This record gives sequence, C-alpha cells and structure tokens, in this order.
Amino acid sequence: METEPVDQQTFLMREPQSGDAEYISTNFNMRNNVKPSFWGQRTKLEKRLMLLAGVATVLAIAFLAAFVASLLMRTTADINDMPQTSELRLSSSMPPAVVAKDSNVKICNSPGCVHTASKLLQNMDDKIDPCDDFYDFACGSFVKNTRIPDDKTSVNTFSIITDQLQEQIRALLDEPIAVGEPRPFVLAKTLYQACMNRTAIESRGVQPLLDMLRNLGGWPVLDGNSWNDRAFSWEQSVYKFRAAGYSVDYFLDFSISVDVKNSTKRTIDLDQASLGLSREYLNRGFSDKLVQAYYEYMVDIATLLGADRSRAEVELKESLEFEMKLANISLPLEKRRNATSLYNPMTITQLQEKFPKIPWLEYINRLLAPHVTVTHDEIAIVSVPKYISDLEVLLAKTPARVQANYVMWRVAGASVSYLTDELRRRQLQYITALSGKTERESRWKECADTASVSMSIAVGALYIRKYFNEKSKANALEMVNDIRQQFRKTLTEVEWMDEKTRQEALEKADAMESHIAYPSEMLDDNKLTEFYSSLEMSSDKLMESVLNLTLFGTEFLFSKLREPVNKTDWITHGRPAIVNAFYSSIENSIQFPAGILQGAFFSAKRPAYMNYGAIGFVIGHEITHGFDDQGRQFDKNGNLVDWWQEMTKQKYLEKAKCIIDQYSNYTVKEVSMKLNGVNTQGENIADNGGIKEAYYAYQAWTHRHGEESRLPGLEKYSPRQLFWLSAANTWCTVYRNEAIKLRITTGFHAPGRFRVVGPLSNMEEFASDFKCPIGSPMNPVKKCKVW
Repeated sequence: METEPVDQQTFLMREPQSGDAEYISTNFNMRNNVKPSFWGQRTKLEKRLMLLAGVATVLAIAFLAAFVASLLMRTTADINDMPQTSELRLSSSMPPAVVAKDSNVKICNSPGCVHTASKLLQNMDDKIDPCDDFYDFACGSFVKNTRIPDDKTSVNTFSIITDQLQEQIRALLDEPIAVGEPRPFVLAKTLYQACMNRTAIESRGVQPLLDMLRNLGGWPVLDGNSWNDRAFSWEQSVYKFRAAGYSVDYFLDFSISVDVKNSTKRTIDLDQASLGLSREYLNRGFSDKLVQAYYEYMVDIATLLGADRSRAEVELKESLEFEMKLANISLPLEKRRNATSLYNPMTITQLQEKFPKIPWLEYINRLLAPHVTVTHDEIAIVSVPKYISDLEVLLAKTPARVQANYVMWRVAGASVSYLTDELRRRQLQYITALSGKTERESRWKECADTASVSMSIAVGALYIRKYFNEKSKANALEMVNDIRQQFRKTLTEVEWMDEKTRQEALEKADAMESHIAYPSEMLDDNKLTEFYSSLEMSSDKLMESVLNLTLFGTEFLFSKLREPVNKTDWITHGRPAIVNAFYSSIENSIQFPAGILQGAFFSAKRPAYMNYGAIGFVIGHEITHGFDDQGRQFDKNGNLVDWWQEMTKQKYLEKAKCIIDQYSNYTVKEVSMKLNGVNTQGENIADNGGIKEAYYAYQAWTHRHGEESRLPGLEKYSPRQLFWLSAANTWCTVYRNEAIKLRITTGFHAPGRFRVVGPLSNMEEFASDFKCPIGSPMNPVKKCKVW
C-alpha cells in the first residue's frame, strides 16, 4: 500500500539505496515538535466556537444546561456495530449531503468522538475551499505546522502508529530473557542485545569486516599489489557470498520464486542485477549529484578500512563505471510492468546454448546446494534475456580487478550499519545526500527495526500476544467482506466489459483470499520453535548474527524449490507487527497485518465513517490491486493468464491511459518535478477504485443502521463529508525535498497530496457531497475512471 514490501531475508545485509526512501517513509514520528500556547493551537473554527460558547453561557446558562443534558441523553448510532453482511450499494439518485443547520442534529460527545474531532481540526485548514484543493483543506494545517525531525525524511499519518509500534516492540525486546522462554523469543532478544551492545561493537572495530573480505578473496583496493587477479572469477565470488550470507545478486539476480504461469509450483528465476544505487540515477552519469555522493562514500569507506586514498579514488571510479554499465544494460521500471514479457522459460541446456560463457549447471547447483540438485532439463525463468547477453560481453571486457572491487564494495557497503560509529557517521553523510535526513534514528529504534524486520515471525508473535485487540480482527474481516461486495457490484455495472471477461473478473473477485491481523499458528510456540530451529545468535557479535539471519533466509527459500506452493502458509503471512497492507497476484490474496488495524486507521470508539474513510480506503485499495495494470494479468488462481477479451482489454488500456496522463500532469511544486504516471499507474488505479468501494460500503452501512452522529466542532459537516475528510487525513504528509525527489524518480506511489486530489477529483460523489461546481479543480469536466 504505502510501501513496497522488503524481503525479510535480503533487507539487512545491504547498503542504503535510493529506493529505500519508499520503505523508510513509514517509519517516522512527530516527536520534539515545539507546541504553541493553548489558544495558539486552536483553529479559527475552534476559537469562534469557544467564544460563542462563552457568550451563550453568560446569557442563558440555565437553558444551556438543560439543552446539554437532553443532548447527552439522546441515543446515538452504535459505533461498535460493524456490518455483519454486505449489501448492494444504494441508488446513485440519493440526495447529496448538505451542510447542517438544524440545531437538533445529533452530535457524538464520547471521548472517542472528541479525540477524533480534535485530530481532524488540528490537521485541516478551513480557510481553504474544499472544492479548490481538498488536500490543503484536509491537511493544510498539518503541512504548515509539522516539522520533520533531523532523523526523518518525512512525517505522515502512518508515523504515529509506527512510532507506537516501535515503542511496544522495544518494551518486548527489553524484557530480560526468562528461564524456559521459547527459543524464538530468546533469539529475537539476543539479536536486539547484540545490536544495542555498542561496547562490543566498538571493541571489535572493523576487524570482522576485514576478516570477511579476506575470506571472500580480498578487496583489491585494500590489498594493493598483493591482490591476485588470477585467483578471481565472478562466479566463484558469488559462491563465496552465498556461503557467507551475503547477496548473490550483484551480477545476476538468482532466486526461487513461484512460477507465475503455474502458481502451484516454484521455479528458478534469473533477473538483472541488484544495484547499489538505483539505475535511474546511475544512468545519469558520473557527474550526477547523487552518483558523486555514492562515489565519495565508496572512497571514504575504503579509506577508513585502510585503503590508500589515491588508489581508492582511481580504482573505485573504475568499479563505479562498471556498475553504471550494469545499470545501462538493465531494463527500466517502465518496461517491467508487462509480466508476460518477463516470462521467458529456458532449460539449462538452452541457457548454455544461448549464453555459453556462463557455466549454468555448476552455477545453479552451487547456489542450491545442499538442498537440491538440478539437471540439464531443469527450467529457469529468464526475466530479461538481453541483460544476460550484454552481461557476458561486459564481463569479458572488464578486468577481474574491476569486477572484484565492485562486488567487495557491495559487501562492505552492506556491512557498515553493523560496525563502528566512525563508519556509521560516514554512512549518515551519504544518507543525508540521498534522503535529506541529517541524524540517525535512536539506537534502540534501529535495533528494534533490525529485529522486527529480520525476525518478523518471532517479534510479531510477541507483539500480538501482548498488544493486539482481537475485536479489531473480527471487525476488519467484516469490513473486508462489505467492501469486496461493493467491488463486485462495480464489476457488474461497468459498461465497457464484455460478458465473458466480466464473468472471469467476478470469479477472480470471489476467489480473493483475505489474511487479517495474523495467522493463528503464531500462537503456537512449537511451530515457532521448529521454524527457527537452525538459527543461532550471539549477543556480542552483531555482524555475524545478521549474516546468520540472511543465510537462514536464503537457505529457507532455496530449499523450497521442489515443495508445492501453499498459498495460505502461515510463515508467508507471519508479519503482523508492520504498518502496511498488501495484495499478492500469485496468491490472489489481500493481507492486513495487525499493525495497521489501530490508531488513525481503525477504532471501534469512533463513528463508522471514520473507519470506512481510513482502513476502508486501504482495504478497497488492496482489493483493486487485483485489477490494476499488473494484477489484471493474473487469473483467479494466481496464474499469468490472459483472460481478457481483446476489445475489453483495449478499453481497459484506454481508461488506464487516462489515469497515466492525469498523474503525469501533476507537478510537485517544491521540487518542480512531474510525477511518473507510468510507474505509479498501478497504485493510482488502486487508489481510485479503493476510495469508491469504501464510499459505497459506508453508504450501505448507513442504509442498514441509519445516519450517524456528527463530530463536536465539526457539526456543519455531514457524515459523508467526514468520510472524505477521514480518507484525506490518511495521506497528510510532509517530505524533505530529497525524499520527494527519490519518491518521484524511483517509487511506485504518488506523493500524499496526489493520493487525495487525484482520486477525489475523479469522483462525482465527492463533488456532490461538497457541492463543487462543475469545472472547479476538485470537479473537473474530464474525469478518469477505470473501476
């Protein structure tokens, strides 16, 4: 949803990358803000209400007391009563919401409603016309008053929940290891202790990395003339990285993945290299600002590890030029959206014939050992055949020393986070150039993140047992079913679909699985212990412990090649302590971890319109991903099958192009950059469909339960208008300029502003609820709609 998922087994041992801003962006909070006086914190609307209340009290205190008493005794809609069943959406001829003028309008004065109203008032700027810019109307004060802490790249609604989550994880991992405590929890706490043990890290210095580099064959820039180029081959370096726990993807991405054309089995996947800096930047050339920052970072780290600076400047420029050539032969993101073009099955025999300079049978067997042995008949899926052809040519003309400097730099860069403060300070300078933040997070935050990302099942099991509210799971499932029914209704209504394609789409929507909060197996200590049985941790050896984890993850994945795919496997869905949501094309499933079912997204103590606008929007977004430009390429079973009739497919592509063009015309004025409508189209299609489904699901809820009470201080806004305010508040965000540039250049999500104005300006229902005149910015004549 907000962030692309990061593979648990590969996230840790790598250097910071430009794309990491997408991951990092949800991990910020709003601590250390300087607060103005009580009166200064009030909005214009709040001040007016307070003055009016004071005058009324002086003039007619007896009448007011009687009125308040009667108001508080009045029954309100049960905000805990979530829908048990889904209904068809209401008629589009329903009258629009109007501004309330009736003094008898029901106001909810419960603590939950007061708190909710306070948050909305704190974020909004009611001086803005909602029909001119609804983002500024809903989030204007948030943007003006929020200051980004030095250790953050952005602040958004997600950050409040993430901050709470980190505090909870810290409390769990800080607890002493108890006698008889289940081994997975001991391992998680031991990893956290190793990360917090700065004394041990500093006393060992950089020696763990120097020893590792020597064992891997040596880093030429460090070894100088004593390095033996005849002893190096790129394949042998990959084998050594595999055994040590480092990535095997620096030249050629190798993985075991689900076969997209037969999602019941797994296959070998070969793809272009994973790079240290995004190809979008590397392709700009050596003079680019971020490429320069990357180069200087490389040179400084090598120098801190003992290299001669002048040698490092020369040799690492050559290795960087090699990495830039790898970027140049890689396929850009825009051309990787068609899954069929990335599906090129070949036997190992065919691989050997087509790409003869790589010893394929040995290469694959060495990486899969000791779990699986393959023969020449084994099939691998090649994502970009031309990349491998170009790689062969590039490797043939690149000296071994240059290749070795490149990969050993990647190893060093991936290890810096787990070493001394001196190296980490230099890393921070590079991160500053990349993302704009000027300080690291607190040590405990980094360590809590390290543990929760790399041992997500163990840490998640601790989290749900102590902190998760079980009622949220049942309520979320009910909302999912309600919103799914609204999407199904959309499929029956779209006029551009032929009946055969429509039936296939309905079957896919009906087959979509839901994974809510966490799998029940996470409460079983025996299953957890069995999963982590081969993992070892040390409280005084951080780098080695992290390498053990990445090796553990690699062994787990590579051992799965011959096993049938279990699409409901608890291990796959065992990441509850995360503030995010996901859709899987291969599984045709949606997942809402426990971490997102709280705070600003969901609460049983506030009106349903707030929940439908927040978590409902997210639920609709994930459901719609099954039918975005990439999700639509997969059938109900998660197989890459073209189930679209040709005329309907062309009509879909026309509608998707409208979305592409709309977002491509948005400019982020702070950095004078236009959005990439191609790269963000999947997320934008999901946003546009998701908000519509959530809106109609709430309409159906209202039809069953009656209109809800309004919020104090926001009495003039109807429940439907408050639904839109809730949805917009989900994306209130402030970014550093460097972070927004990264998001636009390498990300798949539009910035928060456009996740509000884009979808809402395409909805006639929004324009009707706020009475926006046709032709106003939020009610343009031309609207885009896929679903």
